[in-house]
Amino acid sequence: MTTVARTTARPAARPASARDHGAWFLVLPALIPILVLSVGPLLYGILLAFTDAQSGRTAATRWTGVLNFQDLLHDTLFWESFRIGLLWAVGVTVPQFLLALGLALLLDQDLRLRRLARALAIVPWAMPEVVVGVMWRLVYNPDAGVLNETLRDLGLGGGRDWLGTLATALPAVIVVGVWAGMPRTTVALLAGLQNVPRELREAAAVDGAGAWRRFRAVTWPAIRPVALAVTSLNLIWNFNAFALVYVLTGGGPGGRTRLPMLFAYEEAFRYGQFGYAAAMGCVMVAVISVLLAVFLAGRLRGGEDR
Repeated sequence: MTTVARTTARPAARPASARDHGAWFLVLPALIPILVLSVGPLLYGILLAFTDAQSGRTAATRWTGVLNFQDLLHDTLFWESFRIGLLWAVGVTVPQFLLALGLALLLDQDLRLRRLARALAIVPWAMPEVVVGVMWRLVYNPDAGVLNETLRDLGLGGGRDWLGTLATALPAVIVVGVWAGMPRTTVALLAGLQNVPRELREAAAVDGAGAWRRFRAVTWPAIRPVALAVTSLNLIWNFNAFALVYVLTGGGPGGRTRLPMLFAYEEAFRYGQFGYAAAMGCVMVAVISVLLAVFLAGRLRGGEDR
């Protein structure tokens, strides 16, 4: 009796090129808006930085090479705004992270009405920056603001123009920036805390580790990648801030709160120097990218050493 071996032919694998084409087809709906709304304007802005483009100009725009960048090197007002921007970015990002970390650790505990507390903690995040700016202008109002009224009631004086005085304008704006951005950081850190195994915390507590020791040995290593990511993003977002400071002070008094974005905005839309403003944008992108790369390299190297 002979047995006939039956073979089942396996379907041929699809070529790699066909798979790649299918993947690109799925990515395109998300990629096209990015190219049109982000990459396209960025490339156009870089191109504009090498021209003498101006508003209301009847003559054709000319290619000027690196002339705008040479002018920026000697523009003391721009570099002063850049220094103010760095002070603002660091002054907002650091306390924002520390306060958000403490709030996230608190909201991670088994507290009564924890859900309500979490909902209230993100209320500032739901408010537009323009609304936040108007609200805090009322708080800082020198005549009838809540802050000055409270100081008068406590016998600590009052009547100070917090946003109109050179010494207090930038710190006052930084306080608003911290308040407005803290919910975003809190939510990110709270999400990271949810992924920390409670068994590890309980085991550390059983071994006699205190709260600080448990945080250093268990909690912080688990949320460190989230903390690094959110700090880096906050540094970029805060350096590029515009609407909040524009509503609060408009860059005053005396340019004390004129951030780089405000300076570039004024050059472009108040004085019509589009090419020069575009060169400012290119410099800001380049410098903040270098600073961020150094920051990330240091943090990552520190993590590897530990």
